[in-house]
Amino acid sequence: MATVVLVGTLDTKGQEYAYLRERLRAEGCDVLLVDAGVKGTPLTQPDISREEVARVAGAELAELVTRGDRGAAIETMARGATAILTDLFAQGRLHGVLGLGGSGGSALVTQAMRALPIGVPKLMVSTLASGDTRPYVGAVDIAMMYSVVDIAGINRLSERILSNAAAAIAGMARTYASFQPTPSSRPLIGATMFGVTTPCVTEARRYLEERGYEVLVFHATGTGGQSLEALVRGGFLAGVLDITTTELADELVGGVLSAGPERLEAAGQVGLPQVVSLGALDMVNFGPIETVPEKFRSRRLYKHNPTVTLMRTTPEECAALGHIIARKLNQARGPTALFIPLRGVSLIDTEGQPFYDPAADQALISALKADLQPHIEVHELDMDLNDPRFARAMARRLDELIQQQRPPASEQTDSGQAQTQQTQAPHEGGAVS
Repeated sequence: MATVVLVGTLDTKGQEYAYLRERLRAEGCDVLLVDAGVKGTPLTQPDISREEVARVAGAELAELVTRGDRGAAIETMARGATAILTDLFAQGRLHGVLGLGGSGGSALVTQAMRALPIGVPKLMVSTLASGDTRPYVGAVDIAMMYSVVDIAGINRLSERILSNAAAAIAGMARTYASFQPTPSSRPLIGATMFGVTTPCVTEARRYLEERGYEVLVFHATGTGGQSLEALVRGGFLAGVLDITTTELADELVGGVLSAGPERLEAAGQVGLPQVVSLGALDMVNFGPIETVPEKFRSRRLYKHNPTVTLMRTTPEECAALGHIIARKLNQARGPTALFIPLRGVSLIDTEGQPFYDPAADQALISALKADLQPHIEVHELDMDLNDPRFARAMARRLDELIQQQRPPASEQTDSGQAQTQQTQAPHEGGAVS
């Protein structure tokens, strides 16, 4: 039977959690209720008490109450809830997790949810779900449902919302508990894409799929890059085709699609084969044109669509990006190849297009070449990034780097052979053109 874990503050939301527990049991699920509240008295009896949650986090509940620091209490109980959820999952006692709350409850519960592996059902009913959910969802598969009304008792509307939430997590948990993945020996490749690099990624994906790989494409919108890095660190991937590194430009200049300062580091840290390029480093992303910060209004702007405005990176910014990328790649512990397109890094950075700027592109390339250490492969090709030949060259080199990591047959044990079959693909030779 599938088990759904409910996590929340039972001093303020006890009635609602009791209702969820009742609905989940009616859906045929076992339920574990975790109390992460601090103040007041639990309004319903939990299976895991707030005292235990605090203790797992290395604190005593009485001390948290005495201090009266709400922020510190939320942080502590979030750590405790995280430890409890991950332990329940390891024991096979968690097939889905559901929470509800406002700002504090959402922050607490989703922090614990983010520690669970991708694929584990996670649903958060929140008063904040109609706004910017990135701080809560992060780079994992948390589903957020807007509560419409405040979570303050059971009424004609809230009972419908909560019943839907219970039915949703119950269905997901049952499916998760009985799920049998499709058998596949195809190794996974992670690739990054943007609208202006789509032709390149599509051609590279086609090439790799023909050679037995399965390619996961991540939209380089900040969370996409974070998701890629998380999968790398989780050991899911055999290699990375990081064609679209545009999120670094947003991080540097202050655009809205940054993936954070650690972008482009995970593959190098774990020693995974990676082929990297400069896709869409000609641009920084903002929302509708009226949202572009005043200090950038005189810059070269391009209205990509009604909700996205692009800003051309300057030669100075491109040089800074070159130094940043070189520093990150130099630290790589695994095979790394950098592919440089000499005729443009996006669909709108070629001759005759709005962001065509050879001086800015050259500043990027010069800074890269000046800082890269000799162990990093550099391939300069006299074509633009979306040229099919450029795409195939990158894909071919990644295939070669992955194959070169295969241990000799004489060194493979039976278990090692099985692992290799799960992480490698048939090799096709061919020099980089």
